[in-house]
Amino acid sequence: MNILNLIGRNKELFQYDISNNENELSKIVNSSSFLVIGGAGSIGQAVTKEIFKRNPVKLHVVDISENNMVELVRDLRSSHGYIDGDFQTFALDIGSIEYDAFIKSDGKYDYVLNLSALKHVRSEKDSFTLMRMIDVNVFNTDKTLQQSIDNGTKKYFCVSTDKAANPVNMMGASKRIMEMYLMRKSHEIKISTARFANVAFSDGSLLYGFNQRIIKKQPIVAPNDIKRYFVTPKESGELCLMSCIFGENRDIFFPKLNENLHLISFADIAVKYLAEIGYQPYICKSEEEARNNVDDLIKQKKWPCLFTESNTTGEKDFEEFFTDSEILDMDRFENLGVIKNEANYDALKLEEFNTEIKIMKSKKSWSKDEIVDLFHKMIPNFGHKETGKYLDSKM
Repeated sequence: MNILNLIGRNKELFQYDISNNENELSKIVNSSSFLVIGGAGSIGQAVTKEIFKRNPVKLHVVDISENNMVELVRDLRSSHGYIDGDFQTFALDIGSIEYDAFIKSDGKYDYVLNLSALKHVRSEKDSFTLMRMIDVNVFNTDKTLQQSIDNGTKKYFCVSTDKAANPVNMMGASKRIMEMYLMRKSHEIKISTARFANVAFSDGSLLYGFNQRIIKKQPIVAPNDIKRYFVTPKESGELCLMSCIFGENRDIFFPKLNENLHLISFADIAVKYLAEIGYQPYICKSEEEARNNVDDLIKQKKWPCLFTESNTTGEKDFEEFFTDSEILDMDRFENLGVIKNEANYDALKLEEFNTEIKIMKSKKSWSKDEIVDLFHKMIPNFGHKETGKYLDSKM
C-alpha cells in the first residue's frame, strides 16, 4: 500500500536533508552507542531502524511491550540482517525498579532517545489514566534524563508533539510541561526534541484502525471536518534521528509542511484507502446502518462508511508546530524547521507541580478537575475545552 499516496504526497519529505547529511550522519552513528526507550512503538521502531542500518557500536532498545519488541527484531533481521555492534532488546517498564537496575548495570550511552509516551487524547477521559500520562510523559522523562546526566551521556533526545504548541488537550499540555523539565536540565546535558504531525498508520491511530476494520469486516468511521498533517513512519524516524544527532542544545525540530499540499482529512484518506484495495465507500447515516449492512455491501465491492463531525474533548481545530513567540531557523535544512530555545522555565512552578502531584498520589485520590487546574497553573494560556464527549463513546 502506497502510504504517501494516501496522505496526499508523491515524495518523501526529508529525502534531500538525509542525503545531504548522510556521510556525517553515518559516521557519527557508526562510532556511537545508543539507548532507545519506547523503541517498540511505531516511532520508536522507525528510529531504531534508522540507527541499526548505520551500524552503531551499541544499540539497546527498551520497551514495555514484549510482543512489539519481538516484531521489531523480526523486522530488523528480515530487512537489514545483523550489525557488528552490540544489539539487544529489553522488555522493561522504564518507571520500574528493574529498569533502574538495568541502567545501574551499565548505563553508558552516547545518545539516549526517549520515544515512550501516552499519546492518545482519549487517555485524558478519566483521572486515573491521566495520572499515568503525567508519569509517563513527564516524570519518567525527568528520571531518565537525570540518569543520562549521571552516566555522562552526550545527548538526550525526547519526542514531543505538535499538540504542545498552544495546547488544548491534556496530552499536548503534558508534553509542553515535559519540555519545561527538559529545559531545566539543559544546563547539565545537551537536549533536543521534535514536534511533528500524525504518523500515518502508527499503532492505535485512526488510520491503523482502518486496517483493523477491513480485517474484521467492520465499518470505517472517520471525522470529515478535521484536516491533519501526516508523516510516514520512516519520516518520523528520520526526523527524530536528525534532531538527536544534529540538534543544538534546546533545539526543537519540526517538518516544514505546506498547507496546500499536505493537509488532508481523515475521511479523504478513508476514501483513498478503500480505492487502493478495490472498494467504493458507501456513506451511511447512522452507526446502525453501517453495522447492519456490512456483509451485503462487501459483496458489491462497497464498504460501509460513517463520516461525521468531531465533537470530542481535546480535538484541536488546527495543527501548529510552533508559537508566535518562538524563534525559528528555517534556513539550515530544506524540509526541517528548527525552533531555537533559551532555557526558559520557572523552577518554582516545576517544584510546585512535583509537590502537588506527590500529594495527590499519597492520598490515592484525585479528580480530573484538580489536575486540569494544576495544568492551568503551569500553562496560563492552556486552552482546554471540555465537551463531556470522548472517543470511547463512539464506534
